[in-house]
Amino acid sequence: MAMVSMPFSVPGLNSPNLRPTKRYSGMAFATSNKEAVSLGVKITQGEGNLPKLVLTSDGGSEAEVYLFGGCITSWKVPSGRDLLFVRPDAVFDKKKPISGGIPHCFPQFGPGTMQQHGFARNMDWSLVESENVEGNPIVTLELKDGPYSRAMWDFSFQARYKVILNTKSISTELIVTNTDNKPFSFSTALHTYFRASITGVSVRGLKGCKTLNKDPDPKNPIEGREERDAITFPGFVDCIYLNAPEELHLDNGLGDVISIRNTNWSDTVLWNPHLQMEACYKDFVCVENAKIGTVQLEPEQAWIAKQHLSIG
Repeated sequence: MAMVSMPFSVPGLNSPNLRPTKRYSGMAFATSNKEAVSLGVKITQGEGNLPKLVLTSDGGSEAEVYLFGGCITSWKVPSGRDLLFVRPDAVFDKKKPISGGIPHCFPQFGPGTMQQHGFARNMDWSLVESENVEGNPIVTLELKDGPYSRAMWDFSFQARYKVILNTKSISTELIVTNTDNKPFSFSTALHTYFRASITGVSVRGLKGCKTLNKDPDPKNPIEGREERDAITFPGFVDCIYLNAPEELHLDNGLGDVISIRNTNWSDTVLWNPHLQMEACYKDFVCVENAKIGTVQLEPEQAWIAKQHLSIG
């Protein structure tokens, strides 16, 4: 079926971050003062009047994606349960990253020469494409360098982030391309917050992995090896698992077992702040696909990683 392009016209939401989108012809398209609707994708105003995409599949699942930070803040399965978590202290004023959902850590994971977790979660991403395949909405966001990023990391780059919503899954594909004339290196992660009952949480699939345990001293992680079949969270947990397998299983303690599959995200991070975040630590767990070691890209080279979250 032929693809056609049609620009969005959204009073109050017109910005350089809302670009023309591609979609299959013959599908309904409407605009109003509040939203643009096309193929199960709406552009509307979210918290703090920030532009937000709402994706809805024919199977009844729903996801929300903020252009600020390129952050997926909600993934609801057809029953209406939201499997992601946004912290109660999250702010939507662009003064700090959105705390929760699936924030980006790029081009630096954790602390380092630039601000914590880099700058991708602090910048506006652009919507560059919207599609629908057999009732499943797909959007592609883009981030490019600008004065803000170059003040911390003086390179030209392009990051493309595709989000695919199916009835029982949400998938992402991140493509980082070096558009500079010199090589650069980076580390990255998807800092995923899952809704949970922490006393009932377990993660399976990491037995045998080399670990870098940041408890008690984050600056001097303790090397070890994971011996447990099921990892639980009785207290503070901040641990990196190197060369993790391509599939893990998270029991969120609320009746859901979530499959976390990945391609080319070589490492996993488990985190729960326990009493450091007393207001909400019992209600979430972070299971993060990450690339802890640096990726080196020559000019015009690209790096691709995929994540697939699903329930049975």
